[in-house]
Amino acid sequence: MRREHNFPEPDFIAQFLQESASMHHHLCPRQVLGVRMGLAGLKELGFIDERYRPRFLNKDKRLLTIMETDGCGLDGVAVATGCSVGKRTLRVVDHGKVAATLIDTLDGRSIRTSPSPRARAIAISLNPVAESPWHAYLDAYKLMPDQDLITIREVHLTRNVSDILSKPEARAVCQICNEEIINEREIVQENLILCRSCAGDRYYEEC
Repeated sequence: MRREHNFPEPDFIAQFLQESASMHHHLCPRQVLGVRMGLAGLKELGFIDERYRPRFLNKDKRLLTIMETDGCGLDGVAVATGCSVGKRTLRVVDHGKVAATLIDTLDGRSIRTSPSPRARAIAISLNPVAESPWHAYLDAYKLMPDQDLITIREVHLTRNVSDILSKPEARAVCQICNEEIINEREIVQENLILCRSCAGDRYYEEC
């Protein structure tokens, strides 16, 4: 599903851009893109209304965001949505894409936002005398309407939201390394409770 979206007023997004820029000590195009993607997803889910006023606050962690890469775009999405890794409302599934899926955990509805394939070309056309393509992107991404900047699709998750969120109070102990495992991330192999590293999904080796 794809819908037309209006453009949030510059004064409205300025607060998010300032917050994102303070984290990086500068503002870049992907931060702007991340803010716009986050706001577009919120609007599509109904978390903000047509005038970008909040309808639901995320104090109850109703909104979950899955980001498909790390970096500047992620920070833009985070400040726009209010989601964070520490609050367990922001996850990174590293596919190397500047894309975000916003999930209403109450009803499971999920909206994926990503840059429009035409966004860069449109940005250049809007500011052909820019100092560089980077500067053209930076300026244009603040002003382009959503339908030119962002691809917005409703998607279905391949896992239940409850499995993704898990139970934060759940604890287990790996029967090989004896380290604690939280959030129901243990794996059972041959009747043993294992952490993912001991089960073979290891990103490091002992020195």
